[in-house]
Amino acid sequence: MPVKRRDLLAACGVLMLMPAGALALPAARRLHLRNQHTGETFDGPYRDAAGPLPDAMADLAKVLRDHHANTVGPVDVGMLDLLADIMEAVGQSKATVLSAFRTPETNAKLARQGLGVAEHSQHLLGKALDVSFPSRLPDAHRTALALKRGGVGWYPRSFFLHIDTGPVRSWEMFGRDLNNLFAPGVRGRLRTVADRMKLHRAIARRRLSAVR
Repeated sequence: MPVKRRDLLAACGVLMLMPAGALALPAARRLHLRNQHTGETFDGPYRDAAGPLPDAMADLAKVLRDHHANTVGPVDVGMLDLLADIMEAVGQSKATVLSAFRTPETNAKLARQGLGVAEHSQHLLGKALDVSFPSRLPDAHRTALALKRGGVGWYPRSFFLHIDTGPVRSWEMFGRDLNNLFAPGVRGRLRTVADRMKLHRAIARRRLSAVR
């Protein structure tokens, strides 16, 4: 089903129901994002001192949609601000988005497939992003932790960072097992997001069994 402009604007309209204080920024903010799965991009300002820019937010809602269901959803401006602050701090002008908004149907489907998704994931609310940068990803991780503005998940071997504007918390995935995140026979080529999530769950199960 094609994404309709009025659906994007409707999704964007949800974003305007925010406390005025949350929109108080002194200058325009910009982002350059690319969706890893669809190849779609957003490059430009998404807000100014008066608040979110409706057309830009509609474009972002499309780029960050659940590509499995081809459904747009809410996009938390605070999440975008958090990403922009991290990128500015580590000198990155572009980010690749691995995962953003997720519908309940997609979330349930991934859960049935044993991919380790959270029942109440911040992705369902449009408040989470899994992103990667061309460089300085470890610095981005440290910056995200220092900001203490939500959840931070660190996946160094698979080269991505989870950030969200939910409760402040953090987790890391290290270890030799994460070498399996790379596609077999091709050095440096990552498995799909679904494959990585499935592997993360398997690793967690083994570690839990080890401490019982």
